[in-house]
Order: sequence, then structure tokens, then C-alpha cells
Amino acid sequence: MAPGGRALGFRFALGPKAIITRPSGGQRLPGRGFYEISGLAWSGGGAIRSVEVSTDGGKKWNRAEIKATPQRMAHTRFGYMWNWDGNETEILSRCTDEIGQVQPTREQVAQYWNVPFDRDYRMPGLDNSVMPWKIARDGSVTNGLA
Repeated sequence: MAPGGRALGFRFALGPKAIITRPSGGQRLPGRGFYEISGLAWSGGGAIRSVEVSTDGGKKWNRAEIKATPQRMAHTRFGYMWNWDGNETEILSRCTDEIGQVQPTREQVAQYWNVPFDRDYRMPGLDNSVMPWKIARDGSVTNGLA
């Protein structure tokens, strides 16, 4: 969020974006236990300052480890150790860049554009919103918006 509560990242330069690459769509967790949630973060606004991961659908956010020194406008790898209890959940990631821009949720994007939000909302322009991965009880990972 920008000062004043406005979500940024709706301009020509892509705002902050973090994506989870493992576990992700088509993968399967073999059973409950410890896993590293890992992915990439970047921003057109500069270096990544922090990455957070949620393992409960966005109710609580936990600080992820940035794996190397973040560089301006470059991919930055992150990881978060997680003990999966075998229950269905959604995992998400979000990041903040060096100028303070926070990756917005899809709900914040809809609010910014003053349109009603629903799960099928399609962002205008470049989509840097938070995207969920759904993990089923059998460990299968699918797009949380599908």
C-alpha cells in the first residue's frame, strides 16, 4: 500500500510481485510434514525489501527468508519452512519493495478500480496481485482461483 492506503502497482511498470514456485500447480505433497515454500519476488520499483508467506489463506502472514542480497528490478529467491498438518489450505506470498510498495490482493485491485470483486475478476493491464495455491487433503496443488 502507498501512503494514504492506496494500493500501488497499477501503472506501466510492474509493481511488486511474489510467486510461489514450490509447491505449485500440478505438484503433490506426499504427506504431512515439513516443506519449504519457495519462490521468486521482483518489482519494477526497485529491490525487494521483504517477502511474506501465508499458509492459512491470508489470515496470518509470516516473514520469509530472502536467499541472497536483493538487486534492483531483479528476481529474488525466497523460502519459508512450513509444517503441513495434512489439512486443506491455501498458500500465498506477497512482497514489499524498497520504495514501500506492497503487492496488492485481488480484492484491493478491484477496490482501486472501483469495481465489484469476485473470484473471476480479471485485472486490467499487468497483474501483480497475490495469487493463491490450494493444497487439498491428498496433497495435490491447484490454482486457488480455479
